[in-house]
Amino acid sequence: MTIEPTKEAQFKQRFISVLADLQEDGVKDPQAMGLVGSLAAELADNLEQKSWTSSKQAMTSAVYDALLESFQKRGNQFYQDGKTKHAYAIQLLGVSLVATTQRGDADIAAGEKLLDQVIDSAVAQYRRTRPRH
Repeated sequence: MTIEPTKEAQFKQRFISVLADLQEDGVKDPQAMGLVGSLAAELADNLEQKSWTSSKQAMTSAVYDALLESFQKRGNQFYQDGKTKHAYAIQLLGVSLVATTQRGDADIAAGEKLLDQVIDSAVAQYRRTRPRH
């Protein structure tokens, strides 16, 4: 009999994979980081927050659930449309969001801090360079 890994174990493996990819390739891709920054900045602005990290802290469970559902739908659509960098940006924000529920795992808690630093840096960079209307 095969024992299926728990959802937490599956998430941890995905989280580790996403972090490894981010460190290896993602942070070197200005377009992907620009998309991360613009999306996270828009969400932070909608929540009247200055950063992605503070946005996560300010979210109600209803906002969390709606955002996660939106990430799943939009990420899948971007991937199907061949917009892999857009899908990547949403994936980063999505795993960061889910990580808030898994902080009891020391590895995820540490990785979440690193991931959120990268996202907050991308937000700050986007805000410094975005066109003013």
